[in-house]
Amino acid sequence: MDLGLKDRIALVTGASRGLGYATARQLLLEGACVAINSRSPEKLAKASESLKAETGGTVITLAGDMADPDVPESLVIQTIRHFGKLDLLVTNTGGPPAGNFESFDDSAWEKAFNLVFLAHVRLIRAALPHLRKSDAASVLTITSLSTKQPIPNLILSNSLRLGTIGLTKSLALELGPEGIRVNSILPGWTITERVTDLLGIRAKNNGTSIEEESRKQAAESPLGRMATPEEFAQAAVFLLSPAASYLTGVMLPIDGGMYRATL
Repeated sequence: MDLGLKDRIALVTGASRGLGYATARQLLLEGACVAINSRSPEKLAKASESLKAETGGTVITLAGDMADPDVPESLVIQTIRHFGKLDLLVTNTGGPPAGNFESFDDSAWEKAFNLVFLAHVRLIRAALPHLRKSDAASVLTITSLSTKQPIPNLILSNSLRLGTIGLTKSLALELGPEGIRVNSILPGWTITERVTDLLGIRAKNNGTSIEEESRKQAAESPLGRMATPEEFAQAAVFLLSPAASYLTGVMLPIDGGMYRATL
């Protein structure tokens, strides 16, 4: 299937590794041009080299911390300055620290709110004037399965990512009449550096190993395993693409059936 992404311009944040990197890679394989963002210039440069070598596509790098209030607008400005337009926006940030309710003071909550919610708000707000000029504008927020099923020891993520879900659904309703689609993916347990870190914390707390915790987590899926970043990216790129032109306001779990409720 031709997804209609050739020569489309995409901005993907949090893309030096993990889900953001996999999404940028898949967009490039489909013929899009991609601006990738990360906090670390060094990791970003390495990611760009790998993406260009594998796909032969056009990639630019935009370093900056999405939790900084000035960075989201700067990323959009730089993307427009280089490519002249913007069609696709993927708002992806790192996860907040693990811990239970009593682990965090007001400062920790405020930092997490900036990263997990306001970063999406600021980026979409900055991108909107340019998305309105596209004939295939699409926004994808990356959230978490924790918005449907809280994950133990992730109180910050469990609480604050729900705001991004509300934002996504509201924007789908507000912007649909303008032809701008807004969707979200709720990734479950996927084999990324972030998940390895979380399983490491769980292993330390339980007196086990990362390998044992990985096996236990994989067993919770009817498929008996965790997802790969590539499996996430294929769904993400489809939702972003004109091939999904009648899909908006979708909150798509990619969790291998770990979420067992019917709604």
